[in-house]
Amino acid sequence: MYDRRMDTAIIFQIQSFLIMSLIIYGATQAKKRNRHIKIMSTAIAWDILLILQIELTRSAIKKASEAITNPMMLNIHVSIAVSTVLLYFFMIYSGRKVLKGEATFTSKHKRVGQLTIIMRILTFVTSFWAA
Repeated sequence: MYDRRMDTAIIFQIQSFLIMSLIIYGATQAKKRNRHIKIMSTAIAWDILLILQIELTRSAIKKASEAITNPMMLNIHVSIAVSTVLLYFFMIYSGRKVLKGEATFTSKHKRVGQLTIIMRILTFVTSFWAA
């Protein structure tokens, strides 16, 4: 029997890998500010669109809200993924501050950026057990 859910899982995993790769590459381009901004903006927007795709095809929010009955790995994955999205918003905020010349945000942006990359990698890794 044909399982369409498996096809979408593979498509989501491929997109997730590409987004994660784009974020890692974008981080290496920080000294080339315009390129860094374009790459990171694209990656963050794509990641948020991926979340929307997952929600529309799998009712992910409803499933995540059933935390008490969900497998532990799914709850861990959801927690990491939500944290990553929250970190994206800080990265956008701090990145805009850096662009405006507020030097006090430069080190925060870099440190939180490293944490964001780690969290995005963990989101990708845990997605294999949460699918």
